[in-house]
Amino acid sequence: MSGLQRMLEDIEMEVNQTRHLIGKDALDDRVMTAIKQVPRHKFLPADFRFFAYDNGPAPIGSGQTISQPYIVALMTDLLNTKPTDTILEIGTGSGYQAAILSRLVKQVYSLEVIAELSVNARRQLKKMGYNNVTVKTGDGRLGWPEHAPFDGIIVTAATLHIPRPLIDQLRTGARLVIPVGLPYNYQELMVIEKKANGKIEPRSILGVNFVPLIDGCDAETTGKDSESGDLYYE
Repeated sequence: MSGLQRMLEDIEMEVNQTRHLIGKDALDDRVMTAIKQVPRHKFLPADFRFFAYDNGPAPIGSGQTISQPYIVALMTDLLNTKPTDTILEIGTGSGYQAAILSRLVKQVYSLEVIAELSVNARRQLKKMGYNNVTVKTGDGRLGWPEHAPFDGIIVTAATLHIPRPLIDQLRTGARLVIPVGLPYNYQELMVIEKKANGKIEPRSILGVNFVPLIDGCDAETTGKDSESGDLYYE
């Protein structure tokens, strides 16, 4: 059995084991096709490529990781994308998640706060022909207002509070998929949907464990949204 086939079977097994949490027996066929099309090993440093098709995270340098394949597939599925969508990714990392998204939507904008990772991901994505992905070095908590509103936002690192700019940059009816919780501790994978009345509808999916979302600013203050009751960065 090839590494890719083993990885796909591992994803199916995880979906079956968590179906009572995620509310479905299978992930979208479009998502699984994208997973098949993107060679995960090419987004790992050479020394760690033997991890490429294991169903777990793997190091990519700078203290960061490429996410578990099941979690990549699940978060992509939860975005509920359409081919005409423009998606914002926070936390480019190796570029793997952006490459998956590029096969599903019209345009992906991706922000990475660590300059070395941002440069490497941009170079690799361009080399591999993922021409509908634009990568920039920047603080993901601030989003990318020049290209907003987005048809979906995915955050690939955990934050204790949901950054308010990301909610503001969501199109009405769109989803934000984000892990929320303490760094290196229990976190909840959340789907936040922006309703027509401007309010948000949060839904907890399952427990996850992500590296923390790195703060690109020297200092931040937090506040409480009076309507939703959720905490946001101001």
